[in-house]
Amino acid sequence: MDSGLQHLALRFFIFLCCLFQATAQDGSWKIATATLSRDKDGSSSVTTGGACGYGDLRQSSYDGYSAGLSGKLFNRGSSCGACLEVRCVNHIKWCLQGSPSVVVTATDFCPPNSGLSSDYGGWCNFPKEHLELSHAAFTGIAETRAEIIPVQYRRVKCRRRGGLRFSLNGSSHFFQVLISNVGLDGEVVGVKVKGHTTAWIPMARNWGQNWHSSLDLIGQSLSFEVTLIGGKTIASYDVAPPYWRFGMTYQGKQFLS
Repeated sequence: MDSGLQHLALRFFIFLCCLFQATAQDGSWKIATATLSRDKDGSSSVTTGGACGYGDLRQSSYDGYSAGLSGKLFNRGSSCGACLEVRCVNHIKWCLQGSPSVVVTATDFCPPNSGLSSDYGGWCNFPKEHLELSHAAFTGIAETRAEIIPVQYRRVKCRRRGGLRFSLNGSSHFFQVLISNVGLDGEVVGVKVKGHTTAWIPMARNWGQNWHSSLDLIGQSLSFEVTLIGGKTIASYDVAPPYWRFGMTYQGKQFLS
């Protein structure tokens, strides 16, 4: 392939990437299904943990309105923190009157079940678009007795109280930060960390919204730079003081609309 064709192919690839991102962010309603997520004791599993790493959501800023996403929507964890408006549609028996909507935060992964049909039990099998809703979210749009409901969903901006939260974990040779309470797009795609003696250092996604680097930053004040899927970036300087400890959570700036 000559250089002219290579350049044209590259431009077309960039166009497709931008088109995909615009489609994902355009706020149009899309079709999916939803179920009420329950543990064996009947409680909602998406409020007590999850694949995004947020821990006990009953102690978070998400107010119990959370969702586990099928693989297609979860996108290997990059969708963690995104906000979705969801409403039950086209089911007179199960949808609440007037089809009210709720806004949920993506906090978990709904795993596939290859032993069951995607139309009966294997709701989260690829390429199904499915949401496992917390009790507060599900009962806000449908009758609890429903096994599965047809829904529409769309991406919306996240409204958060307070600043970004940085929860620190690791050791002297492994530094990890969980980023939560993210406003605006909610979906973090890039993180950098800076000690008071270092330059900005890119971090890699470990899992969910846990980001890591093989650094020894003990004894340094910490600053963080966070980038959202929409392209906005915010830097929070000296979030953690030099005497920070693993297991502690610190608060930084917040994205504003």
